Amino acid sequence: MERVVGTVVRGLRGPIINEGDDIVQIVVDTALNAAKTEGFEIEDRDIVTVTESVVARAQGNYAKISDIASDVKSKFGDDTVGVIFPILSRNRFSNILKGIAAGTKKIVLMLSYPSDEVGNHLVSLDDLDEKGINPWTDVLTEAEFRGHFGFNKHTFTGVDYIEYYKELIVEQGAEVEVIFSNNAKTILDYTKSILTCDIHSRFRTKRILKAAGAEKVYGLDNILAESVNGSGFNSKYGLLGSNKSTEDGVKLFPDNCQPIVDDIQAKILAATGKLVEVMIYGDGAFKDPVGQIWELADPVVSPAYTPGLDGTPNEIKLKYLADNDFANLHGEELKNAIKEYINNKEEDLTGNMAAQGTTPRKLTDLIGSLSDLTSGSGDKGTPMIYIQGYFDNYTK
Repeated sequence: MERVVGTVVRGLRGPIINEGDDIVQIVVDTALNAAKTEGFEIEDRDIVTVTESVVARAQGNYAKISDIASDVKSKFGDDTVGVIFPILSRNRFSNILKGIAAGTKKIVLMLSYPSDEVGNHLVSLDDLDEKGINPWTDVLTEAEFRGHFGFNKHTFTGVDYIEYYKELIVEQGAEVEVIFSNNAKTILDYTKSILTCDIHSRFRTKRILKAAGAEKVYGLDNILAESVNGSGFNSKYGLLGSNKSTEDGVKLFPDNCQPIVDDIQAKILAATGKLVEVMIYGDGAFKDPVGQIWELADPVVSPAYTPGLDGTPNEIKLKYLADNDFANLHGEELKNAIKEYINNKEEDLTGNMAAQGTTPRKLTDLIGSLSDLTSGSGDKGTPMIYIQGYFDNYTK
């Protein structure tokens, strides 16, 4: 019988994960039980993905606001601290900001505009055009910003983040001054001690600041990069990728994840004789065209994955072949010609017109986005995803 289904993605329901749980065995048992219950066969090159959240929960990778404050205090002392380029998020940054404020006496909060790094807007580009403001050259005080744009609430959350972040800082007993600039060097007019909070541009920002004369430069990846007072930590990413867990704490990005994916792969192989690929995923790497938010607030889509998920797709565009190379063919003859082309395609199609329009992103970014969209961030209760047929093509 001819195969008529390609990639199949299943969200797997498992138990609620608590600190200390054996996440490896839970994932293995959940995948095997799903296959038995739903009646599908586990095959070589199937993919099991696990959301970073449940991995971190099992690890107990949590920290308190007081732990953040202690680390910030140890690095900056009594300096006025420039906190620059944070994202606008109650979930991602509010408790981090509380911790920073609790460890300092004064903060100069420098916000990028018209939006943060991941697309949360303070104002629109149209507003900037109307006021004749250039966000790449113009530095605004809070009074100037309010004079131009007034008080605006975030489209999705209904929060005025300028006021919200100020309140969080003051509540922790610190002074605050707010400015707006997209030039990292602007902060040096206020202080030489900087905590840069950007995610994907952090290395460039640190380099620029150090070259311009900053005396102390740290990023969120340097805060809680090791345990403080017995807290959780992430040796590579620090506070990046963390989320609010309680009013007094954060859940960190999971640490030391490679042994987890390797063990899941080994146990499924031992149980089934099939070599599946395994990855841990966080945010997907996609952009919402309406809200203009780029989803990726984690430092990476996947902190760990098995070797078979390394690299990028090497695919051809079927419609290109149908419209060009085989434009004179139809039906079974066209199908066979395309299958033969696929079977004999080069190992690297870079620059080949037949590959134009395919997606050259990393496999882990693509699969992580697929997984994130499947599991969602709400109450679906499917923190594990089982993917079949992802590496198949038209010839299979």
